[in-house]
Amino acid sequence: MITPISRKKQVIRMAAELFKDKGYAAASMRDLAQKLGIEAASLYSHIKSKEEILRTLCFDMAAEFRASLDAVEKMKVSASEKLRIGIEEHVKVMARDLTASAVFMNEHRHLSQPYLREFLLLRINYINRFKKIIEEGIRTGEFKPHIDTKLSVMTLFSSLNWMPLWYSPENSIKPEELGRQLADMLINGLKKN
Repeated sequence: MITPISRKKQVIRMAAELFKDKGYAAASMRDLAQKLGIEAASLYSHIKSKEEILRTLCFDMAAEFRASLDAVEKMKVSASEKLRIGIEEHVKVMARDLTASAVFMNEHRHLSQPYLREFLLLRINYINRFKKIIEEGIRTGEFKPHIDTKLSVMTLFSSLNWMPLWYSPENSIKPEELGRQLADMLINGLKKN
């Protein structure tokens, strides 16, 4: 049986679509109310502000990404396998909600302080965890010894973070296969010949 989602979650879901389509700055609470078919004043019985919605979207996605990597880091596998699984899990998290992923990637800059700082620190920490996996692969001799780890991890995330803009599960490969293909391309460039 499918559990109905709460009105607050419906508001956040519709807001995510609005933020993705119009951008956070251009989207108004009036636009959101109209999309939901309710009076603008009624929104405030479910949420405090437009920024509360953005914070919820950004920090919930960040928590999903972190949780997916927590499990990977605990695995007793090679660095290349950790990197592969980490990439695949990142793709799966994004594919589960492409709308929220697009907001997470593109609209986080509209968070006010101290939330923006906190969000950016979470993001840097997450990226650095992938960098440590690459460093582990260099130490163990799996990856080429003179790889620039910052360049490697930025290339990885540049590839991954565009996904919400072009990927459509209806017209493309499944997220699992997409994750495998991206991992193959990126890991093969790191591995020793």
